[in-house]
Amino acid sequence: MSNSQKIRLYFLGSGEIAVPVLEAVSASAKIDLVGIGTQKDQPAGRHRMLQETPIAKFAPKTGAPLDKFESLNAPESLAYLADLDLDIILVVSFGQILREPVLNLPRHGCMNVHSSLLPRFRGASPITNAILNRDSVTGVTFMRMDKGLDTGGVFCTLRYPLIGNEYSDDLEKALGRFAAEHIVEVVDRIVSGKMKPVPQNHQEAVITRKIKKQDGAIDWSLAAEDVEARIRAYHPWPGAYFVAANPERCSTIKVTAARVIGDRHGTPGRILQADRHGWVVACGRGAIELIRIVPQGRKEMGSPDFLNGFKLTGGMMVFGGAEET
Repeated sequence: MSNSQKIRLYFLGSGEIAVPVLEAVSASAKIDLVGIGTQKDQPAGRHRMLQETPIAKFAPKTGAPLDKFESLNAPESLAYLADLDLDIILVVSFGQILREPVLNLPRHGCMNVHSSLLPRFRGASPITNAILNRDSVTGVTFMRMDKGLDTGGVFCTLRYPLIGNEYSDDLEKALGRFAAEHIVEVVDRIVSGKMKPVPQNHQEAVITRKIKKQDGAIDWSLAAEDVEARIRAYHPWPGAYFVAANPERCSTIKVTAARVIGDRHGTPGRILQADRHGWVVACGRGAIELIRIVPQGRKEMGSPDFLNGFKLTGGMMVFGGAEET
């Protein structure tokens, strides 16, 4: 296949889910990867050091030019993309809203890979919400972008079953690999005219918002199943956290692994057990055994190891999370 017959594609992405998709299109003989765009380096971590996006770190392996956009909608960005004579722009977890001048640039428009079965879970946190709602299935949607928030016509959806033990970061990577398996075929069918977008049913739309740090505070009045789901949904950030206190000190604790115990009950937040055999806290219905935790200022450990040096007894209360300083 000559270079002139290849699909001229520009890739926009930032998050971890976008990496396997970029890898797939860069390796395809059907696609001419004209360039890669991502967000500028952002401060992260306790020391607020500038860090590249996962796409920026991976991009050199493709050999394609890398651009870091302050604003993709700025006139200079628009002029730059217009000069590339693009067939399609592929967007995966980019992090900026594309305005109509950008959306109208490529011959076949802009396509987004969204990590839910649209119109369910439009917006910023579809993976987190699939886990929070304890859904039995999620998936990826290949969508024609328009000026709305995940409102464009759907080219196709792919269903991905959930078994109820998924963590957000692991599920993000899995959905990225899942989308990557199909991306080249979907792009080829779109450009060839074999696949047309179908309008969404907007009456069925469920909107998600950006996750905030305070969302991770554990509400012990919830059912144990819902508390456990939040531990997985908010991993690794902001983490599901609470405050434990004894007469000497208190600590904000993040929970990284827990188990539902349906046949133990008590006042929500009351410690039912805290010894070398386990740490169990009552919920609104049932109880949670805390298996792995991260105490404030320390590394991840098993709960019995923490209790060796932080004495708690049955009957004490733990409380909804407080933001760490």
